[in-house]
Amino acid sequence: MAFAIIQTGGKQYKISAGQKIKIEKLNANEGENFIFNEVLLSADAEDVKIGSPYIEGAKVEAKILKQGKSRKKIVFKYHSKTRYRKKKGHRQQYTEAEIIKI
Repeated sequence: MAFAIIQTGGKQYKISAGQKIKIEKLNANEGENFIFNEVLLSADAEDVKIGSPYIEGAKVEAKILKQGKSRKKIVFKYHSKTRYRKKKGHRQQYTEAEIIKI
């Protein structure tokens, strides 16, 4: 089974062909193909390539399925006995992509 480890949005993801992933928002439209150039590791049956930090010439191609916002996260700050309460919400934007080929 072939897989790769890519870096995007300050995070690293282990991916394989046909897999759907949710990642930090990318500047791409739905239906477009996107190429990830920051490949840290690529492994085929017995052929393993490790980059330092990236593998030169390696790329992963993905199709953008959806741009969206995740569920709301509530940030609540509270100090007892001082009437201090702060409630704040946040919805993180994400991109859903399907890996086409490594």
